[in-house]
This record gives sequence, C-alpha cells and structure tokens, in this order.
Amino acid sequence: MSDQATTLGQLREAVATFVREREWEQFHTPKNLSMSIAIEAAELMEHFQWLTVEQSRKPDGEALQGICEELSDIVIYALSLANAMDIDLSTAMRAKMEKNIRKYPSDKVRGKAHKYTYYQGGGEGGAPSGDPAP
Repeated sequence: MSDQATTLGQLREAVATFVREREWEQFHTPKNLSMSIAIEAAELMEHFQWLTVEQSRKPDGEALQGICEELSDIVIYALSLANAMDIDLSTAMRAKMEKNIRKYPSDKVRGKAHKYTYYQGGGEGGAPSGDPAP
C-alpha cells in the first residue's frame, strides 16, 4: 500500500503487532530504541559515504534498495519509540512544524541553509553559527 493509502496509525499498529508477537517489549525501552535509531541512521549514511552529491541523487537499483531498507528501519524504530512512550506523532510533528515555521520564516530563509540562530534578532544581522538548517 502507498503512503497515500496508509495511515500513521496503521503503521504504528503494524510495528506494535510485530514487537508484541515476538515479546520484544522488554527490549524496546526508550533508551534502546533511541540508540537503535542512531545506529540505523549511521547505516543509512554508509550508503552515501564517498559519493558525490550527484551520485547520491541517482543511486542504482541495488543501492536504492539498501537505502529503502535502512530508512525503513529508522522509521520502524521511531514508530516503536512512539508506541513505547505513548507519543501521538501526528500531534508532535504538527507542533514541531509550527515551531520550525517560526524558527525559519520563509521570507528570511528561502534558499539559505543557516541555523535558526542566524536569523534571530531581526534577521540576517545575527551571528551565523556555522551549523546548517535541518
């Protein structure tokens, strides 16, 4: 099923069922799940290590399959963490997007990649931190 045909709730339930059927709740603590997300993110980065920007935009079929699997692992662990902590992801994500909209006003940041602190204090007069925006 496609993204358009699958709800976040359905994905969360699929992950919860998978974990429950294996009696893995005992291992799926917030600490372990947060570390698992970081580990899988590192495995995703390995697929792009040493590639040029252009190569990273056009992976071959085998590379794309590996990227899909690692990205899926990250999302599965994120959904499992939301389940373990009873976090309503839709609410949390909408709140975070509203915060990002305030931190990165489109009229000031369009086409730029500075960290939000660069734009504090009335715009581009702020001191750049060197960190790119998300």
